[in-house]
Amino acid sequence: MAVTVGRGFLLQPCSYSSSPIFHNKIYRPSTGSATAFWSTSAPRRYPQVVVQAQQRPTWLPGLDPPPHLDGTLAGDYGFDPLGLGENPESLKWYVQAELVHARFAMAGVAGILFTDLLRVTGISNLPVWYEAGAVKFDFASTTTLIVVQFFLMGFAETKRYMDFISPGSQAKEGSFFGLEAALEGLEPGYPGGPLLNPLGLAKDIKNAHEWKLKEIKNGRLAMIAMLGIFVQAYVTHAGPIDNLVEHLSNPWHKTIIQTLSTSS
Repeated sequence: MAVTVGRGFLLQPCSYSSSPIFHNKIYRPSTGSATAFWSTSAPRRYPQVVVQAQQRPTWLPGLDPPPHLDGTLAGDYGFDPLGLGENPESLKWYVQAELVHARFAMAGVAGILFTDLLRVTGISNLPVWYEAGAVKFDFASTTTLIVVQFFLMGFAETKRYMDFISPGSQAKEGSFFGLEAALEGLEPGYPGGPLLNPLGLAKDIKNAHEWKLKEIKNGRLAMIAMLGIFVQAYVTHAGPIDNLVEHLSNPWHKTIIQTLSTSS
């Protein structure tokens, strides 16, 4: 019989028949010819319930994950309070969407911190990250850059979507100007090949659960960090390295609490 309380539990019947207390006479009158009041010449079995907790971490300890999140996905901790992934087809798309957003966030956070560090240290005369889009470049106009970006991003996203609806289709000969081998997909969301996997990590993508878990964990952290950088720039009108330097200059009085109270 299975019972679920908080986490999953498995109830198993056991026996005390091996215990000597159930093989001996428990009570016998000391006088008279009356027979024993209770004799256990034959072993008697009594059921025992053993509770065994299923070891699966969830985003909230003690919470039962929904049935459609069975722990097979990388980074699955049962978080779906709105039930968005109840449809299996929708769940597949949400997995890919989270993966792409995580990768963009990791690239964005790394780029913002690196360029901000160069700016603050005076190594390069770069604009703060939220003003970089307004900078005019000599080699091309803003309109040209936007058109090129739309074309390149549109092409990449179209290829990704086609590989999602038909896995492996983008590695077929003639689908990418003869460069299909360089972009040979391991599975949807993991294109692989020497261009996108130059170090050859996780070549066996079916058994690369640890690599997938590390990537999605870092990606989720980067998405939260990106949100923090957005809010930080809106409130302080400064870059993250500037905010860090200001905090370290007076850690007890330059905190998020003082910053929010001052800005309000």
